[in-house]
Amino acid sequence: MSGPAIGVDLGGTKIAAGLVDLDGTLRTVETTPTPSEPDQIPAAVAELVDRLRVHEDVVGVGIGAAGFIDADRATVRFAPNIDWRDEPLAKQVSAQVDLPVVVENDANAAAWGEFRFGAGSDAQDLLFITLGTGVGGGIVLAGTLLRGAHGMGAEVGHLRVVPDGLECGCGQRGCIEQYGSGTALVREATRHAASGAPEAAALAELARGDGGIDGRAITSLAHEGDPLARRLLADVGRWTGEAIASLVAILDPAVIAVGGGVAEAGDLVMEPMAVAFSSHLTARAHRTVPQLRRASLGTDAGIVGAADLSREAGHG
Repeated sequence: MSGPAIGVDLGGTKIAAGLVDLDGTLRTVETTPTPSEPDQIPAAVAELVDRLRVHEDVVGVGIGAAGFIDADRATVRFAPNIDWRDEPLAKQVSAQVDLPVVVENDANAAAWGEFRFGAGSDAQDLLFITLGTGVGGGIVLAGTLLRGAHGMGAEVGHLRVVPDGLECGCGQRGCIEQYGSGTALVREATRHAASGAPEAAALAELARGDGGIDGRAITSLAHEGDPLARRLLADVGRWTGEAIASLVAILDPAVIAVGGGVAEAGDLVMEPMAVAFSSHLTARAHRTVPQLRRASLGTDAGIVGAADLSREAGHG
């Protein structure tokens, strides 16, 4: 059915909701802090929906949330940032807004947004990677979002790239999240800053400042020409490019879209990523190589994708 839908990006500290038209245009956004008590979250989401639906004939609500979402897109099986286990979120919100509600993993929702209206809108097969605090992603094959038998597929951040490597928050070792994320970038920069090495002088100065070391500060240093900061960003790109090559060997997408805060460093990350991807791609000389692109929707991708998924699921 036609008509605007509402997409919700449910984060650990902030909830953002937006009114999204059929063509993916995000018209209005409302935000609120995420309640500290998990049982208050459905009401907070409902309040945002009510703000956005004034004078609008809204057809459905899509919620993107970090964690495992069941195959029915209704229940949050596990959320890493909120104390939820088997939380019937769709039912709780729908009861308060009297609208159909679907719940999707936040990275899947962002992948769908990029597929429908962003960097993958000209393709039927998309691999989406987001490089932020962690590494997330989503997969669209033949125009269908790949969710797996139980709704828990496409956890690309936990592809193991180093056997018995660094310990990951998921309980395993060597996941790409420990090498290609913003957290990994800051960890390595902090380690170098504490080393006393002359090449790390600029990073050490950052560490002593009020803002400390974060991804944006490292990126700023790199843009100013600091060799170590540039190398650290290149390392993130290289690790990610190698992981993408492994995923492409299995999925063979037409387009790879890379988003997230770390990707905002631009060519400092994307160029070494492209080199590593190309050099590690299986049988590169005998295949059509997917296009590697920057994601185009930015932080709006999850809201736009979640709204559209509420229609795609037949709930609008």
